[in-house]
Amino acid sequence: MMRFLRHILGIAALVSLAPAASAADVSYAGVKTCTKCHYDHGQSWAATAHARTFESLKPEVKTDAKKRVKLDPSRDYTKDKDCLGCHTTGFGRAGGYQVGAEPGGAEALGSVGCESCHGAGSGYRDLHSKADKRLKETSESTPRKVLVSAGQNFDYARACAGCHLNYQGSPYKGAKPPYLPFTPAVDAKYRFEFDEAVRSEALHEHYKLKGAFAGDPVPPIRDEFQKTAKEISEE
Repeated sequence: MMRFLRHILGIAALVSLAPAASAADVSYAGVKTCTKCHYDHGQSWAATAHARTFESLKPEVKTDAKKRVKLDPSRDYTKDKDCLGCHTTGFGRAGGYQVGAEPGGAEALGSVGCESCHGAGSGYRDLHSKADKRLKETSESTPRKVLVSAGQNFDYARACAGCHLNYQGSPYKGAKPPYLPFTPAVDAKYRFEFDEAVRSEALHEHYKLKGAFAGDPVPPIRDEFQKTAKEISEE
């Protein structure tokens, strides 16, 4: 009976810490905050193109690609608001990247970082720590829905589409200006298929989940990734 009561009280406490997130109270924590706990994920992410997206906005970088879409390769696009939305994390939102900020500064928001896919972390970062502690102390998992209420995203396909499919004529119904100039019409290499991309080396390595969270929502790809996921290194 006491175990059951601890279980119920534990869930209630976590739910109370995770009110429904709104645009007004969600902010970005930044890669450096995320990787304090998710170090292995961060190390593998740092080797991907997503970690270097800001670099392509600089003059004389990717000149041929820019010429093909009639962009000036000698121009500095690092302060261009039409570009920053997809080359940084959280641009134009609370706690997100700001024009002129140091891309690798305190939060390292000058990249397509963790929160570009997983959602602004201020609302749910502490829940991860609390759920991990709860698992160690009671062997009980926390309902994953508390993360959703706190702003964590599990719809990865939609997160990717927001940039990769944001062009005129896109099959993505959410496409809107400013549109992506690099489209399949320019070069077939810009064709984007989520099912292919999510299995590519564009993402961080995947690691074994310990069971701190349970229940829906669970992305369909998770079971596949967990079969080959690596063990997290222990310090």
